[in-house]
Amino acid sequence: MSIKILTPRPYRGEIDLEAIAQLLNSSESAHQFHEWPSPAEMLMQLETPSVDKQRDICLWEDSNSQVMAIAGLMIPEIGEDIAGILWFRVDPQTKGNNLEAQILEWGEKRMGEVGRERNVKVKLLSGGHSDNVERIALLESCGFKIGRYFLMMERSLTDPIPEAEFPEGFTLKHIDSEADAAVWAEMFNQTFIDHWNHQDITVESVKDKLNDPKYQSELSLVAVAPDGTFAAFCDCQIHSENNELNRRKDGLIYMLGTRRGFRKRGLGSAILLSALKLLKGKGMETAMLYVDADNLSGATRLYESVGFQRVNTQIAYIKEV
Repeated sequence: MSIKILTPRPYRGEIDLEAIAQLLNSSESAHQFHEWPSPAEMLMQLETPSVDKQRDICLWEDSNSQVMAIAGLMIPEIGEDIAGILWFRVDPQTKGNNLEAQILEWGEKRMGEVGRERNVKVKLLSGGHSDNVERIALLESCGFKIGRYFLMMERSLTDPIPEAEFPEGFTLKHIDSEADAAVWAEMFNQTFIDHWNHQDITVESVKDKLNDPKYQSELSLVAVAPDGTFAAFCDCQIHSENNELNRRKDGLIYMLGTRRGFRKRGLGSAILLSALKLLKGKGMETAMLYVDADNLSGATRLYESVGFQRVNTQIAYIKEV
């Protein structure tokens, strides 16, 4: 079998979207592994304003200009120790050209540039499904070490959902205004400051999310304390493209957290149950989420207490650059 000569090039914007979508769908359909991020989440990143589309996204195409692979980096905007998350998908028919190793090399090179330009320490994160032995062997052969295990969990929304019980005086609201961006960012950073590989977000990145035409404000919940403090939050997502591809009706609990000083009051459980009812009201049949297996705040126990069950494990690998 002859080896295809593949050429890397930057992302060119909307003109590439159809070819990328075809690649992502064919890759997803060809494997039994549902790697994070999903095709819909990857397509969303392509249009995120903070992403340097010329440098943080790369496509590999053959001599016929057909896109055979795509890779992208999620790079925090601020911080003194930056961890870039590398995701990639390769056409299932493309074998024998060491392409995956080239993609990892591209990610390391780009993170090296970030480190020099910002004068900060950098590392590269990537990963895969625990049963994807080829991906794991590739990462380990390229010097990556296991950093963390993440559990994918699911709950049927056809089962009864208990009523949410918030502490007295707490209210629930949606986030749909730029006026809330600063307090939301501050809540997020304070909530996850004690979590593994936490990277602060900026107010501008929150504003970008709120102004994204695809942002679903009705799926973003915040529990507000009696004094007006944003105390807990749950962001949900519904990816119609993924559901159509997989012939499912899944809603994603994308982020959930309770800030320090408000934990152990039942806020996490209450806002999670509210989110489940919200997804069910949108016609979803299953709720899914990813959680750090070693989360110190007891998130796994919380999810299990409301009916979530473990489905599979994703392994996050890390490499100093």
